[in-house]
Amino acid sequence: MIRVFRSGFLTLNKSKYKCSFGKNGFTKNKKEGDLKTPIGTFKILDCYYRSDKILKPKTKLNCIKIQNNMGWCNDPRSKQYNKIIKLPYKYTYERLARKDCLYDILLVTSYNMKPIKKNLGSAIFIHIAKSRYKPTEGCIGLKKEDLLTLINQIKRNTKIKIV
Repeated sequence: MIRVFRSGFLTLNKSKYKCSFGKNGFTKNKKEGDLKTPIGTFKILDCYYRSDKILKPKTKLNCIKIQNNMGWCNDPRSKQYNKIIKLPYKYTYERLARKDCLYDILLVTSYNMKPIKKNLGSAIFIHIAKSRYKPTEGCIGLKKEDLLTLINQIKRNTKIKIV
């Protein structure tokens, strides 16, 4: 079990990593766009990576190459809310092939997935942290090397507990 603490650290087994989280802290009542990280226990579903930037991660997770036309819908008006989409797209979304390095590798969590409920938040990932661990829009950010180490250790049934 991966654990994320308000102190800005993430643990797995006996390893401890510095991490970033939502600009407005943590919440049990996540809403789309609130810049908060949801509290709870979630599955790690898939690993997405930029094959033009990094080698395929060594992991037991399903690894998917990020293509230029891939996005993640964050618009509650869309039937594809909180799902992977193909770009261009008429609703708002997060582009997975970003110009910065944040999504060069990311893990998708099961937050608000089964069932998906409109306006309760979308695209809750574990991804590469901004410089100096600047806050996220609700995701968990890790240094690239730490994220790759973590990915190597987790299994298909690994969960993340945000406390």
